[in-house]
This record gives sequence, C-alpha cells and structure tokens, in this order.
Amino acid sequence: MYESENEFELDVQSKNHDVVDSIKGFTFSLLFFIIIFAIGVTISVMTK
Repeated sequence: MYESENEFELDVQSKNHDVVDSIKGFTFSLLFFIIIFAIGVTISVMTK
C-alpha cells in the first residue's frame, strides 16, 4: 500500500470531483452574464 508523506493527502476534506465543480462554475458564470446581458437589452429596448 502506498504511504503518503504529504499530511494533506491523509485526511481529505472534499471528495468532490474537479470536473463537476468546473461545470458548476462555468454554468453559474454563464447564467450570470446572460442575466446581466438580458437586463441591459431590456433597458436598451425600453428607452428607445
């Protein structure tokens, strides 16, 4: 069995997958920018 000398590898706090976290971050960022863009377009159309 592999014995790690790194103390942080012995007691892992988060067992989530990085890919899942990356997808979540990308999705929330994209939704945020879409909402901001939609608000801007709405204001632009209403003020014409």
